[in-house]
Amino acid sequence: MTPARPSTVTASFDDFVHATARTMHGTALLLTGGDHHLAQDLTQATYTKVFMAWRRISGLEDPVAYTRQVLTRTYLSHRRLRRNSERPADVLVDRPGVDGPDAAVRLDLIAALGTLRAGDRVVLVLRYWLDLSVTQTAVSLGISEAAVRQRARRALVRLREQFPDLELDPSRPNHDSQPQEQR
Repeated sequence: MTPARPSTVTASFDDFVHATARTMHGTALLLTGGDHHLAQDLTQATYTKVFMAWRRISGLEDPVAYTRQVLTRTYLSHRRLRRNSERPADVLVDRPGVDGPDAAVRLDLIAALGTLRAGDRVVLVLRYWLDLSVTQTAVSLGISEAAVRQRARRALVRLREQFPDLELDPSRPNHDSQPQEQR
């Protein structure tokens, strides 16, 4: 008996997942404030939802943006439902470490992201991690551009309060100083 051939729809979805899984999981990890288990759950739930409508989604101009929007909404829905009674252990055995001077800052920043309101954290992740414009972020979240700017400003102030000695990278352009039409 020969193994069944995957349909072209399934094969194209598999290719899409292989191409985007790392980025989607990284985004989910930032959205959850570093909760690896929840990030995996959100990524899997997102891909499940996308697979159910893959025939339609694969024909879109930007299926990655659509999938990112599904991930964001899945995360926000999870936060609203407050079904996060499970908590992972504080100490993991045989967990690979992150070395280097930036490792501690990175871990502190991820922890600090976890202290922000869910909506503020989503805006920061979309704007500064995924480098979306204000307009793209607003469309993804279904909120106004003014709300995106306000949430980003508020969240950045809170992060800067927690990291007063952290200097911005001078080689990277400051999103807040870009002209309005480029945002």
